[in-house]
Amino acid sequence: MAGDDCVRKRQSGSTATCKTPENEETERRPESERSFQNSSNGWVEVDHVITRKMQLIAEAEQLKPAFMKEVDSHFTEFVNSLVAKSALLDSSSPASLFPASCAEKELHKAKNSRAPPEHGKIFTARRSLLDELFEVSHIRTIYHMFIALLIVFILSTLLVDFIDEGRLVLGFDLLVFVFGKFPVVFCTWLCMFSATVVVPYNLFVWWAQGYSSSSHRGVHSFFYGMLFTLFQIAGLGLGPTYVAVAYALPPASRFIVILEQVRLVMKGHSFIRENVPRVLSSVKDKSGTVHIPRISQYLYFLFAPTLIYRDSYPRNPTIRWGYVATKFAQVLGSLFYAYYIFVRLCIPQFRNSSQETFNLRGLVLCIFNSILPGVLILFLVFFAFLHCWLNAFAEMLRFADRMFYKDWWNSTSYANYYRTWNVVVHDWLYYYAYRDFLWFFGKKFRAAAMLSVFTVSAAVHEYVLSICFGFFYPVLFCLFSCFGVVFNFTLNDRRKGPFWNVIMWTSLFLGQGVIICLYSQEWYARQYCPTENVSAWPFPWDNQLWEWLSCLAVQEEWKINGTSPFSSVLHPFLRSYLA
Repeated sequence: MAGDDCVRKRQSGSTATCKTPENEETERRPESERSFQNSSNGWVEVDHVITRKMQLIAEAEQLKPAFMKEVDSHFTEFVNSLVAKSALLDSSSPASLFPASCAEKELHKAKNSRAPPEHGKIFTARRSLLDELFEVSHIRTIYHMFIALLIVFILSTLLVDFIDEGRLVLGFDLLVFVFGKFPVVFCTWLCMFSATVVVPYNLFVWWAQGYSSSSHRGVHSFFYGMLFTLFQIAGLGLGPTYVAVAYALPPASRFIVILEQVRLVMKGHSFIRENVPRVLSSVKDKSGTVHIPRISQYLYFLFAPTLIYRDSYPRNPTIRWGYVATKFAQVLGSLFYAYYIFVRLCIPQFRNSSQETFNLRGLVLCIFNSILPGVLILFLVFFAFLHCWLNAFAEMLRFADRMFYKDWWNSTSYANYYRTWNVVVHDWLYYYAYRDFLWFFGKKFRAAAMLSVFTVSAAVHEYVLSICFGFFYPVLFCLFSCFGVVFNFTLNDRRKGPFWNVIMWTSLFLGQGVIICLYSQEWYARQYCPTENVSAWPFPWDNQLWEWLSCLAVQEEWKINGTSPFSSVLHPFLRSYLA
């Protein structure tokens, strides 16, 4: 027998391998199984197991990006298809009444054509992107780095003040100044909000109740439309602006008034724009009832963090008051962060800039030195307002759709950046400016519609800055309406890859440096170079050129007693002009 032969061979001292059925089965096993079996017997080192494990992990890491990209692509297609199908079902009969091929054609048509005016944004329950990203420890570490930078700014300010003054200076004079005259701000906001609650809602109710029975519907609609337009322009437009200028509100207080003015104007327009088509449709269909929203629905919309009106929104079941307190604390921390940025990086640089002789080298250095504070201010505005402030109000109102922004930092084109930076304002511009423009003039005017949206957005941005700073200096308007339009068409969605993301960030950094540098220089130039003796030019921003030149002339005369070429040549010219 085979077993006896093996025993005899072992007894005779033979080193030949005995091929029993068990040995043959062991040889036929995979190497990995044999290694584990041998390891259990203590014959194979643990290094082999560790090496094999590392190889499997490396293979999984290589497969993960392709797998995640494929899943993301299919998931995006699925969601887009689902949204398109839901919009199609809202505007047509059930799909079961039509053949499958017809349904596919209608779906393809719905994707490639403009939706009717009554179809707009679909609200769904979803979290903000940063709330999801902060659950990842790597992203949360970046947040901790910004907190550490704030601590460094605080320590730097305290140490410098202690060295200069011999004591700790804990005053926040800048914050007290920019948020001054708060009672005037609160009274102005209360009047604006009360008027927005009463006037647009009652005008709509009176128009809707009398429209179906009116014999002159065109005249009826024109009358109430003019009343609403008059309220938007005079009541919400001129009133708050007059208060901000007449009471000489400081910059941050003006920002509160003007931004609330713009927000209420946009919300009033959305309420009328969304409800008028429903009344017209009910009258056209000769239905007995006219849908009029309740005042509670309108009030909820005025506080909700969205500019698109709906009768109802997806709601969360509970309110997390700890989350609300955290977000308001982060807003307060962002204000102090901005304070220390201005104190340490901006004020020392620009305080004496208007007293220095202008040269190109100084301007270039000023722009590049302003990039860091400009980018930090950009991040703070995004984090404090678009994330913390809007999420705090959304949580208190149990508003479930928290997509106030998207991953704009991953943008490879300015077209995508404009869509993802501020989704709240972008939705309003898209549905009420861009799509309505195409609805009136046709699809062939897409470029004109886009240019009109850029022009309106640039004008509103410049209006806000002009009122808040107290002077018209269209730096942002030129960057937005000129360079922004060019970048939107050149750096479009066809640009993909990391290189274009680097280009986008580089241009964004330079733009923030230009904005901070020029607006800060203008602010301090107007503080040190008064405008009483400067006559008006056809363009208001040209006045500052002569103010700056006259200021330089006076300073140069102080320095060298009128003996320089600058004094001898420029002073007579300025004196003759200013006379």
